[in-house]
Amino acid sequence: MSRPTPTEAPQGPQAGSLKRTKLLLFLTIFIAMLGLSVLFPVIGPLGRELKLTPAQIGWFSTAYSLMQFLFSPIWGSRSERLGRRPILVMGLIGFAVSFGLFGLFASLGLGGQLGGPALFALLVGARVVGGIFSSATLPTAQAMMADLSTEKDRAASMGLIGAAFGLGVVFGPAIGGLLSGISLVAPVYFSAGLAVLTAVAALLTLPETRRATEPHENAVNRRTLLTRGAIPLLLVVSALSTLASVGMEQTIAFYVQDTLRLTPEGTARTVGGMLVVFGLLAAAVQGGAIRPLSRRVAPTPLILLGLAVMGTGMLLIQSAHAYWPITAALALVGVGSAILSPTLSAALSLSAGDGNQGAVAGLNSSALALGRMTGPLLATGLYQHVSIGAPYVVSGAVLLALLGLMLLTRPPIPQATPAAGH
Repeated sequence: MSRPTPTEAPQGPQAGSLKRTKLLLFLTIFIAMLGLSVLFPVIGPLGRELKLTPAQIGWFSTAYSLMQFLFSPIWGSRSERLGRRPILVMGLIGFAVSFGLFGLFASLGLGGQLGGPALFALLVGARVVGGIFSSATLPTAQAMMADLSTEKDRAASMGLIGAAFGLGVVFGPAIGGLLSGISLVAPVYFSAGLAVLTAVAALLTLPETRRATEPHENAVNRRTLLTRGAIPLLLVVSALSTLASVGMEQTIAFYVQDTLRLTPEGTARTVGGMLVVFGLLAAAVQGGAIRPLSRRVAPTPLILLGLAVMGTGMLLIQSAHAYWPITAALALVGVGSAILSPTLSAALSLSAGDGNQGAVAGLNSSALALGRMTGPLLATGLYQHVSIGAPYVVSGAVLLALLGLMLLTRPPIPQATPAAGH
């Protein structure tokens, strides 16, 4: 079965097969994200039980994101040559191995067999392995979704990837909290086992969407892509909007606890409820509303809308001092992010052209990882040394500055060709 060309809309049985493949890809990414996010509630307490400092615990995320920054473009380009499915499956297997090692080292630390610098080095090493291999999943999944989509449906299809991530973030922490009642390392082993099952399912059910022997007349190297049209500016928007979003996520629990004067247990429950609203709204927009919007509105206005809504939400957080105003501000951030993220992915995909989908998805994953590395450091520094509202003022200002830059430059983003039958 040939995949649709950018201007073709699949018909009949082929359309049904593409829908099933997209659904399988959605489930694969959802389960992979679920496996990662179950760790969110336990990394901090587990680190403290292992007698690590907050700065040392922070290195778990920094090392992971640094490897994603370095390796995402490499895996994206390799998926162009070797095919999507083997790279995706390899990434999931590497993810499983790294989490298995992390759980093993943590168990030895809790049992007293490991400790001090050796334990810390081994745990960071496991996260390095995880970052290297897990960086193969998102760019490859985005490239597979691009392979399966017409240009007209590109943003809607990227929205499915975003919805899978959003739902994983909603349900993962809840599962992690439940499993922590067994032990603090139980969620780690759960993630490793889930990744193995996902890899097997992907190997058995997902078809190859791009063959290694396929011609690549339009393929260019990554350095050339970084100078092509709107791609550089779009990558800057991707990195800085992620910096703003992750900075908020890293400090919102502090803000809620300090503003509402809650106990640690009350803070966890309150923030958990707020983030469920945040995640559900984001998933609903990415999985549903973005589809009709993207078919009627060009990428640039949608990017502007996402930046405006997200930036407004950030600025409202620092002036909110009760449960519902804070939740409403977070909801705006979630909706804006849900509009922005898949539209940026679609705009990059359209700007790269055929033969470069894996490469541009890898570059975008590196931009996202750069934002995830620097956002927490900037936001926590502002919160601790400037004021509790400073992270949200700076994040809002960054997003609105990007909005102004986009308005001034109006980068040339290729328009999707209407699919047949639309």
